[in-house]
Amino acid sequence: MPVDCAIVGGGPAGLNAALVLGRARRSVILFDDNKPRNAVTKESHGFITRDGIQPNEFRRIAHQDIEIYPSIEIKADTIVEIKQENSVFTLVTEKGHSFEAKKIILATGLKEVLPELDRVKEYYGKSLFNCPFCDGWELRDKALVVISGHPAVFHVVKNLYNWSKNLVVCTNGTSIITEEQKEQLLQKGIPVYEQKISSLVGQNGMLEKIILEDQTEIEREGGLISPDWVPASFGKDLGCKTNDYGGIEVDDFGRTSVPGVYVAGDATSILIKQLIVAAGEGNKAAIGVCSDLIQDEF
Repeated sequence: MPVDCAIVGGGPAGLNAALVLGRARRSVILFDDNKPRNAVTKESHGFITRDGIQPNEFRRIAHQDIEIYPSIEIKADTIVEIKQENSVFTLVTEKGHSFEAKKIILATGLKEVLPELDRVKEYYGKSLFNCPFCDGWELRDKALVVISGHPAVFHVVKNLYNWSKNLVVCTNGTSIITEEQKEQLLQKGIPVYEQKISSLVGQNGMLEKIILEDQTEIEREGGLISPDWVPASFGKDLGCKTNDYGGIEVDDFGRTSVPGVYVAGDATSILIKQLIVAAGEGNKAAIGVCSDLIQDEF
């Protein structure tokens, strides 16, 4: 007998979706391989009552909340394939088990691919971050760098200027910033370096300087870096339409273009990647699932 809903992903979106469905007396199986995108994050911010919480502690409290509801089952396994036949979804795990569900919520988030820079992983999550709204407060008034070859780099710099006026931009060998944008940045005292980065220098994950390939040295205390964001392929494999931002297109309740498939969290957009937003989207997707199950039953 298929469960009412299978949730793929045990981050804030998946956990909150499970909570709402459990409270709605729906049978739920949540697949969580405990490989979060924010594994390097020391603290999570922007979630009222949980500001500064460690991700592992957030997960522990969430599991504690969910355990109250007997219709929720958590599986420590990785989904490798999802098939649909006659309105029933079959989920195959890495361990070779199969499970059936009437509806599925994809809360798989995104995989981060950092630029290929010397020692970049040592600094990421300690002095280099990707979201000013998540970590800008800790970086306030410091000498910062924005390392990015992405088209949105100008927008990123303008955002970070809210927290620190002492900024430089390194595009690591790309000429992505227009002359007009460079002029606007220079008017704010923000230089742009287009040379390739030779190395990052610092100790214990705390950035001290950036050395460019022409041996230019730039002293910095931290900053922002732009990873590439790679979504899981389940949505596309099932035929879900994508949006202009590279995520899966959904309505206000997480419904995709494929009946029975819902998406919540970072997988819907590469633009906003925050704990509280993902949890809220999990809530809405769960309400969408429950509403559609009720409609099916009538």
